[in-house]
Amino acid sequence: MNASFSRRQLLLAMLATPLVLSACGDKAPKQPAFRNLEGVDMSSADFAKDFSLLDTEGQRRTMADYRGKIVLIFFGFTQCPDVCPTALTRAVDIKEQLGEDGDKLQVLFISIDPERDTPELLRAYMQAFDPSFVALRPTEEELAKTASDFKVFYQKVPTGSSYTMDHSALTYVYDTQGKLQIALRHTQTAEEAVADIGQVLALSK
Repeated sequence: MNASFSRRQLLLAMLATPLVLSACGDKAPKQPAFRNLEGVDMSSADFAKDFSLLDTEGQRRTMADYRGKIVLIFFGFTQCPDVCPTALTRAVDIKEQLGEDGDKLQVLFISIDPERDTPELLRAYMQAFDPSFVALRPTEEELAKTASDFKVFYQKVPTGSSYTMDHSALTYVYDTQGKLQIALRHTQTAEEAVADIGQVLALSK
């Protein structure tokens, strides 16, 4: 009885093996999403998925508002002496170098200094770079949550009677479906960033 059972189990296993091998053989090996990135491949990241913040007009925004766009998200503040204006100037250059695809680009600037960054100041700051850029102004509580969700570092640093802000300098890049795909390093040139973003654009074509 036991021998018969064993032979039957062995026969079933032998018959099933080609099916398993065939199924495995039909599955193409997974290819890397991107090649030769200057930035960071974030396509497997399980964070920085969404936000819910007010823009400078008092309208609450989420990632869903920008579906169909390649979204660039940068955390900064208007009194930032160098990192923020450099990142935003690069974003202007990226949009220009993308040509017709530049219209598919949406830059979002999330303030890490809502205490001083009033809606009026943020609006003027965006206008100084590109009128299409959108600034988002969280409350202190919203900022803490959003920064945590996006794994962004920020810290108030006293400077005598005032203060400045220390913060992360990566720019997150999302595809047209609102999925985080890459992060641009602060040291990347506009040309290098355009090459990386071109690969994200290709995902939606």
